[in-house]
Amino acid sequence: MVHDALGMTSDLRAQADWLASHGFLAVAPDLYHRGGRLRCMFSTLRSLAAGHGQVFEDLEVTRSWLAVRPECTGRVGIIGFCMGGNLALMLACSGRYESASVNYGDISGSSYPDLAQACPVVGSYGGRDRSLRETPARLERALGDHGVDHDIVVYPDAGHGFLNDHRGETPLWALVAGWYAHTGYDDAAADAARKRIVAFFDEHLGS
Repeated sequence: MVHDALGMTSDLRAQADWLASHGFLAVAPDLYHRGGRLRCMFSTLRSLAAGHGQVFEDLEVTRSWLAVRPECTGRVGIIGFCMGGNLALMLACSGRYESASVNYGDISGSSYPDLAQACPVVGSYGGRDRSLRETPARLERALGDHGVDHDIVVYPDAGHGFLNDHRGETPLWALVAGWYAHTGYDDAAADAARKRIVAFFDEHLGS
């Protein structure tokens, strides 16, 4: 499970508990453990733009650790939110995952690999998210063109970050940055998206 730009939060822990409650092993690494949140966030974004770097190494260590646990079937999925959604989409093409849940992740930029190599993808987006207005259709078209199993849904009344409940712990800079994308938790859209994600993971990972 790959967190958004806010890093390790109570929401991320709740997301891991939600997946675990449906019978999945869930691990949510703190990708900002090397320093302050802003410094680590910019470092992660630089790695994301380059397509390689420390964040990818950290996530591969996490995946490898999970895959060999005795409770694990060896089939590993990845789920990410916002910045983590971008990472989940990139790693969906790595050949190391059986399924990916991309939540408001983008596919723009030259660092993204060929989606022809992607594992099955379930994607969720908010219709009020002006920052990713073209992304859902572009992603669905790219996956469809390559015959990749996918389920992409746009929730018209939701904005960016609708699956993440950061109420009460969102820093001012994130509130300002989130204004354009109508960032905020949406209970109805979150519930619908979670049901789709669990069903998709059940199909491709096994419950």
